[in-house]
Amino acid sequence: MTTGLVLEGGGKRGIYTAGVLDVFGENGVGFDGVIGVSAGAIHGCSYVAGQVGRSIRYNLKYGHDYRFMSFRSLILSGNMVDAKFCYEDLPERLDPFDHEAFESSGCKFYVTCSNLESGQAEYVYCPDLRKRHIDYLRASASLPLVSKIVEIDGKKYLDGGICDSIPLQAFMDLGYERNVVVLTRPQGYRKPANRWIWPARLKYRKYPAFVKALANRHLMYNSELDLVSDMESQGKALIIRPSRKINISKMERNLDKVKEMYELGRADAQRVLPQVREFLRKGC
Repeated sequence: MTTGLVLEGGGKRGIYTAGVLDVFGENGVGFDGVIGVSAGAIHGCSYVAGQVGRSIRYNLKYGHDYRFMSFRSLILSGNMVDAKFCYEDLPERLDPFDHEAFESSGCKFYVTCSNLESGQAEYVYCPDLRKRHIDYLRASASLPLVSKIVEIDGKKYLDGGICDSIPLQAFMDLGYERNVVVLTRPQGYRKPANRWIWPARLKYRKYPAFVKALANRHLMYNSELDLVSDMESQGKALIIRPSRKINISKMERNLDKVKEMYELGRADAQRVLPQVREFLRKGC
């Protein structure tokens, strides 16, 4: 059976996923394919490239740099996350991304993006993260209201989590039969309705399908949680999620909290590592 790794987003909460993935990397845990959403895709690509420790390293080193994530960056560049700094300077010079290792890994990597005009998710296979493909990565992590729309080949994209936050069904449809799913919310979480939809209705009024997806995101997300639970009970999925709640925001600037969330991911992954190995062994 083909094995997959499904990575939820969540902004700075996603550093939990980086902790999980570093434990996988240190212990030789591999998959046939990886699909990531937003922060899940950002950390997932370093995992595929075999760069253990890269995500937490640059998050701690540049976490207070205004270009990394700040309202100052939003004012100066139009993006809360400065695109040039995070998608050019960082991966090419400051903490180089290993393109060769990524491309030769043998693991297929997919990025989830939300198409503004259709209001649907797109699952983009990225054999590399050079030129146009890194734009899909950027689109997947571009949060509404605080990011410019990313246009690729005439299509307009934003945060993949709006239209598909946990793309387990999509990955099963792509042929990945046994999946490990990494969530960034603890057991029992249910997403509430968005009480602040009106700014998005105004800003994205030209894209009614996308606005509808934003308004209904909580319904989509909670139904995906139900699917995850169903697949887990059927033995087709193994779920890793935070074992306790840490009060960390999507745009957290307290580096102690970032490190705490990362360490929780590591601890949770180490605890379930035997189950992960057994789950993947059964899929062979």
